[in-house]
Amino acid sequence: MRCPYCAGENTQVKDSRPTEENAAIRRRRVCPDCGGRFTTFERVQLRELTVVKRSGRKVPFDRDKLAKSVDVALRKRPFDPERVERMVSGIVRQLESMGESEIPSSTIGTYVMEALRGLDPVAYVRFASVYRDFREAADFQEVLGEIAGDEPPADTSQKR
Repeated sequence: MRCPYCAGENTQVKDSRPTEENAAIRRRRVCPDCGGRFTTFERVQLRELTVVKRSGRKVPFDRDKLAKSVDVALRKRPFDPERVERMVSGIVRQLESMGESEIPSSTIGTYVMEALRGLDPVAYVRFASVYRDFREAADFQEVLGEIAGDEPPADTSQKR
């Protein structure tokens, strides 16, 4: 592993321990050249995933980008970071187990919305406002109605 401080190639592992319910390994490393210390994580990757954007453009799947978008939705909300990490790992496992290497961005958004709906209603509305590209207050009212149980999510139902 290359040192992020000096680009030295001979970093040493000082400590390893399982994290995320044994789904990843956390390694503390030290660089003998500059003395820099840093942490790396190893996760199982079943297959290379590609995200197909609405425009048709294809980009490599980025787990960190998924985690950041969830963090933005949860900003200033009381939540357990470990639970969020489990949620993100669960979404990634769902995507990998689909058997497809190309995943539409809409599928990822749907999985995130389902997960956020059970985690935090405010984060759900925040994410939905970006994912569904809200243009007016009525869009928010529709989602708030979904949360209240008035109707199923708009993605799976027909308009009344």
